[in-house]
Amino acid sequence: MEIKQYELVLVNLDPIPIAIERSEMKKTRPCTVISPNEMNKYLQTIVVAPLTSSSKPYPTRVEIKQTTKKGWIVLDQIRTVDRTRIVKKLGKLTTSEIEAVKNVIMETYVE
Repeated sequence: MEIKQYELVLVNLDPIPIAIERSEMKKTRPCTVISPNEMNKYLQTIVVAPLTSSSKPYPTRVEIKQTTKKGWIVLDQIRTVDRTRIVKKLGKLTTSEIEAVKNVIMETYVE
């Protein structure tokens, strides 16, 4: 399956039992692909940011609206996952959502 940056994908985020942490998002949930297309094409791993349907307006979260549902991209919990954890594609971000994600990543992770 070809995976593109800023697509929404369903990912199994259940951790390996030894590595369970209370604050990490778990279960199968929608995620936004953060890694660039060149990496996604050649590497076995994909960088994703999970989505949540319940959040407060933290500065590291981007509010999105897909179909009729509102949610937040949780950029403070970016993870690298093996591509075998990706269950299916769900859609993609809008241009304005992509710009918001880029801005938050720049503000949060780049000096």
